Amino acid sequence: MSMEWKSAAALAEGVNKKELSAADAVSAALQRIGAFDEKTNAFTDVLAARAHEKAATIDKRIARSEHLPLAGVPFAVKNLFDVKGIPTRAGSKINRERKPALHDSVLIERLEEKGAVLVGAANMGEYAYDFTGENVHDGAARNPHNPEYMTGGSSSGSGGAVAAGYVPLALGSDTNGSIRVPASFCGLFGLKPTYGRLSRARSFPFVASLDHLGPLARSAMDLALSYDAMQGPDHEDPICAQREVEPVTTELVKGVKGLRIARLEGYFAKMGVPEAYDAVDKVAKALDAHESAELEDAAVARASAYLITASEGAALHLDRLRERAQDFDPDVRDRLIAGAMIPAAWTVQAQKVRRHFQEQARRLFERFDILLAPATPTRAPKIGQKTFRLDGQEMLVRPNIGIYTQPISFIGLPVVAVPVWPDDGLPIGVQVIAPPWREDIALRVAHQLERDGVCASRPAKLPGAT
Repeated sequence: MSMEWKSAAALAEGVNKKELSAADAVSAALQRIGAFDEKTNAFTDVLAARAHEKAATIDKRIARSEHLPLAGVPFAVKNLFDVKGIPTRAGSKINRERKPALHDSVLIERLEEKGAVLVGAANMGEYAYDFTGENVHDGAARNPHNPEYMTGGSSSGSGGAVAAGYVPLALGSDTNGSIRVPASFCGLFGLKPTYGRLSRARSFPFVASLDHLGPLARSAMDLALSYDAMQGPDHEDPICAQREVEPVTTELVKGVKGLRIARLEGYFAKMGVPEAYDAVDKVAKALDAHESAELEDAAVARASAYLITASEGAALHLDRLRERAQDFDPDVRDRLIAGAMIPAAWTVQAQKVRRHFQEQARRLFERFDILLAPATPTRAPKIGQKTFRLDGQEMLVRPNIGIYTQPISFIGLPVVAVPVWPDDGLPIGVQVIAPPWREDIALRVAHQLERDGVCASRPAKLPGAT
């Protein structure tokens, strides 16, 4: 297999065995980015000098007989992660005027300690308030499987960078679905951990009570490797759980025997295109999952998530809205202004709904270990597309891509998005949802589906690539 499609696990194994060097792996990634990213627009900052320096350090560590689980693995991060030496853009025009970050984000530090090498910061929706990947300041991120189509957002460049074969791993953020949506549209595996599981220190926030950080990859094993490297308590993030590292990589071989698995019906079986439900059918059949379940108040939960997102997001950006409203993406600006006018009593009620919905989910997980649901209501729309038809209704694209992801983020459940390929065209994802702190179970299911050939990431055929 050519270098660009090697998994993180395979690259690290090769570097640890001295069959290739970290410098080789990083150079190959940078060359491919330089050759093809003009077509995909995944990166806003390519950090070649830094990457070469870090790769040389990794090769010295390997020469001293260190074993590094991510040795020489190139990775990218959504440009809301602090990267030492460059401004943290968060997809905005305003933020690029900030002073360069003095330190890397905690998750970057943890990945690089395990041998990974950061090669660049990735394009994203402005201030993470986006599901499309269409950034008015940096241009739209383009789906490597067909550049006329969206990557999904807001971790758009992160999804595009992995799908294009630039890097086997990338980090994104997920407030309402912004890891799972690009995973669905780009044919990737994506992990949204339990709320508070991974440190958010030194990243630009969106909605503090909903923000998660996590990885996208082309295999479940690579998700597990990166997740293990990033785990652990962190005093810089007050929300980060005081849980020690609970390795999941070694758990993947346990498979799915004995797991109680159900597909979510009701709300999660409405509004989607047939391909969304066919993908869940395919996954459920492969897992021998014949039972169904319902989270009865998912629609109310989604509405409440919208209220909290808009009001908290507006509070964060209030000064910028007052002083530089003209420098926002108009779509983002208008939703934030609307959020600033939401009565406080509404958000209080939304938080009460959250507690009620958490209790519904807790009771459901007394009966089941895993719940299955579509990740997106449709495959990737075309760039510039404003509406789509769902359930016979013409609906706006931007706010409605996340109809299935938002209720799950709202209560912070861990989810692995897995890719399914219909008979023709672009992929679509399925959510594998687990109880709090049980990322291991969701990753086991994803790994089993991958081993059985049900879910897979396919190499993108970029124009001009050999």
